[in-house]
Amino acid sequence: MPKISFETRGNSLGVNEDVNGAQRKFPHMPIGQAVDMGFTSEGVPLIDPRIFDSGEFGRNPYPYYRILRDHYPVYYDQLHNCYFVTRYDDITESYFDEIGFNTIPKGSSSGVLGNTQLELSGIEHRRRRNIYGRHLVGAALTKRLHALEQIADELISEWWLSANPKEVLINNETGTATIELGKAFANEFPISVVAQVLGIPQEARQQFTWWYDAMMSGLGGSETHHEGLEARQDLEEYVEDLVDQKRNAPTYLTDEAGNNICLDIISELCNSEIDGDVMSTEEITSFIALVVGGGGETTRGAIMNLWYLLLQHPNQFKAVRSDSGLWDTAFHEMLRHSTSIGGQPRHNTNDLTLHGVHIPAGSLIHMVDVSANHDDRIFANPEDFNIFREDLYSGKILRSGHAKEGKCSHMAFGVGPHLCPGAWISQQETVIGSKILDKTLGNVRINYERMPKDIDGVSLAPIGLGSIRELWLDFDLPN
Repeated sequence: MPKISFETRGNSLGVNEDVNGAQRKFPHMPIGQAVDMGFTSEGVPLIDPRIFDSGEFGRNPYPYYRILRDHYPVYYDQLHNCYFVTRYDDITESYFDEIGFNTIPKGSSSGVLGNTQLELSGIEHRRRRNIYGRHLVGAALTKRLHALEQIADELISEWWLSANPKEVLINNETGTATIELGKAFANEFPISVVAQVLGIPQEARQQFTWWYDAMMSGLGGSETHHEGLEARQDLEEYVEDLVDQKRNAPTYLTDEAGNNICLDIISELCNSEIDGDVMSTEEITSFIALVVGGGGETTRGAIMNLWYLLLQHPNQFKAVRSDSGLWDTAFHEMLRHSTSIGGQPRHNTNDLTLHGVHIPAGSLIHMVDVSANHDDRIFANPEDFNIFREDLYSGKILRSGHAKEGKCSHMAFGVGPHLCPGAWISQQETVIGSKILDKTLGNVRINYERMPKDIDGVSLAPIGLGSIRELWLDFDLPN
């Protein structure tokens, strides 16, 4: 195997010695402790960039981000040829500098999702975002909250069907039921909401769910990438016919009384012009894919992580159940503690020097939101899940601000021009869905026997990066 060498560059350190290969097995450490990768002569811990590809980092990332924040706030990863920016204040400043940090690298969202607006900046980004953004915030969303409640109630009602499509395990002797929350609710609820807001006909909702699953599974270089591409093509062929219909006969979203509120998103896109031209079917499909990705997977992870954390903190869960207003607070603290959104890549427009590290123009820079959320310069005891913390802003999500009332917001949705347009609807889906679940899940508790375990074979597996994939719950059967 050829030898490669990771060496210093600026103030960013790799492993300053020859090592064999670009892969290395790292032992799994207790949560919160980092693998010893050596120290400089001044006693500064070294970082082996191969740690970022390891299972240890995926389950236990925060001690490594702490090393980066404390010693290498701008870290040049020579192995992957990119830079990591990990402190809250630096990331915030970069997000608001739309000229200096020019969105994500071109082509990063292509493939399964197609070329999306994530790759655009300035006026081009704003014009496209404004076409559909109003559907996901403000009055248009408030008037449609009844639809979220209806979808949630319908999904839960399926738990008791004789065909048992959600695979609920019922024990009449003990009067208990067991569900896997993802399959029973969280996987389908957000994508059903997204399909409705987009204007996907009811008869195509099941197929739409399959497109979503395949496309999300096919992101990146995974083994399912080919299936994701096929789903993307299948979706585009379906959308082509749907676009033809809605160009001539647009359809509307309605309030609880059945009154038209506004055009659904696809109808809006079909009848919108950019630079005097109507949008192509491919452009519309890319919009749909982007909304599907952001509105589906993000909310699925939010629901799963929220319940996983609350059930492991019974006093906080009791407080939330006693005061329904705390569901919103718990949602924000969950995103700060364990967001399923890792961060956003950027390209720098010009040469720059940050914390003494020179970054050439056009470099790939990862703004590590999950690290910012655990920056103890901003949040006290950041590894603790605490819905009562006094340093987290948990009010209305604002694109223009990150510090309100003397508190800082989490970075799960970013800040600035590229704040996730689905942030508000994701919050409403998670909170409304959780409140309705709470009414059904009497005396709910985690089924430890069925849950994945950590390295000791006893403790529940940590969330780590991303979101948990399954959550088994026991609860008392309703009367």
